[in-house]
Amino acid sequence: MPGAIYAEGLVKTFGDVRALDGVDLDVPEGTVLGLLGPNGAGKTTAVRCLTTLLRPDSGSAVVAGIDVLKHPDAVRRSIGLSGQFAAVDEYLTGRENLQMVGRLYQMRAKAAKARAAELLEQFDLADAADRPTKTYSGGMRRRLDLAAALVVSPPVMFMDEPTTGLDPRNRQLLWDVIKRLVSGGTTLLLTTQYLEEADHLAHDIAVVDHGRLIAQGTSDQLKARTGGERVEVVVHERDDIATASEVLRGFGKGETTVEDHTRKLTVPVTGGAKLLAEVIRELDTRGIEIDDIGLRRPTLDDVFLSLTGHVAEEAVTSNEEDVKK
Repeated sequence: MPGAIYAEGLVKTFGDVRALDGVDLDVPEGTVLGLLGPNGAGKTTAVRCLTTLLRPDSGSAVVAGIDVLKHPDAVRRSIGLSGQFAAVDEYLTGRENLQMVGRLYQMRAKAAKARAAELLEQFDLADAADRPTKTYSGGMRRRLDLAAALVVSPPVMFMDEPTTGLDPRNRQLLWDVIKRLVSGGTTLLLTTQYLEEADHLAHDIAVVDHGRLIAQGTSDQLKARTGGERVEVVVHERDDIATASEVLRGFGKGETTVEDHTRKLTVPVTGGAKLLAEVIRELDTRGIEIDDIGLRRPTLDDVFLSLTGHVAEEAVTSNEEDVKK
């Protein structure tokens, strides 16, 4: 059976730009899919098609068991959406904003008031509940926006770059909220440019570039595609580089690279911490003093670079950016 979010062959063009070029997605219930890619890759267009804000040129999608194209109103009643920019009324208080959303969803006044109080507490906004939203910091507005998307406890959530522009503390607060949501059974599609965020939150990661899905898997599966583990050594004396390189060749599963100016040597390996201990012993036996040594795993930055040829933070100009404004 398809997951809580399912798409097949989604295509969307803006003029000559193919913002989505046949995207397929399948997100199991109660999991997080991280849609990872740079600006202009097609992430926001995908979210807008799945949440009925844009109609795809071709393809199909089902969200919460409902056909997106045939029954858009029913889809909207079953989802929550938090966009890139906090959509709150700055002249209302935090409490009033949430109560207004509840009433728009046709909740009774008493129920809307109770739900607002519950969410303000959950999102660490209770102390500022009765202040005008225009006095809130960026992080507080972001949390209020996310709370508004959860007023009716939707089974499926879409978050489009929810932590963009937040400081580390507010980013961590939002991460904690997201984890609680998913542990409660919510299915989440999360778009992000932050590789650390996808690594931290997502059960599965789909990498998008120029409107196409170029890779999908768990964080570990994607990292494995770049060659697995590597040992990195920084020797204390430049004269020891040749000897250290000889030692690493004996343990490595590929070519040893040397950065002469930093005295760093790197070699791909298999064997984990046990092998690292053997490398340290051999270097010590050969009398080589080291400043640093470690077993490194590839990061999602490495994955994205190997898959696309450019870093994830690189902006890609497309008409999708015009549509988002």
